[in-house]
Amino acid sequence: MKTSLRSLNAIFGLIAWLSWLSLSSAADTPSPVGKWKWTIQRGDQTIETTLTIKQEGDKLTGTVTGRNNTETPVQDLKFENGELSFKVTREWNGQTVVISYKGKIEGDTIKGTTERDRDGEKTTRDWEAKRVKE
Repeated sequence: MKTSLRSLNAIFGLIAWLSWLSLSSAADTPSPVGKWKWTIQRGDQTIETTLTIKQEGDKLTGTVTGRNNTETPVQDLKFENGELSFKVTREWNGQTVVISYKGKIEGDTIKGTTERDRDGEKTTRDWEAKRVKE
């Protein structure tokens, strides 16, 4: 009887430890869902940009709001292993501008780079966004 009680206690202990481990891992995984803000300098003008990410079932969707409060849907939104990536396509002065964002979420910050493709000319910049606490 003592042997089976010890075995039972060991099994319950293992189950409790595995449950704690899975909860701990889930809590350590950052979530991209929410609002994120950053600013962009264009000449003497500072533009505040907001990324809003929502989860609908297993799918992430998002929009970016920038100059003149224009809301643009993001494309190719992906989030894996703490890495976020997406693209924003806009028309500006008769030209198509595609900006690709890539960054790693750590706490309430995304740090990464943007690559802008404007009519075949590419430029890269550092990018940092902060989570908006609501």
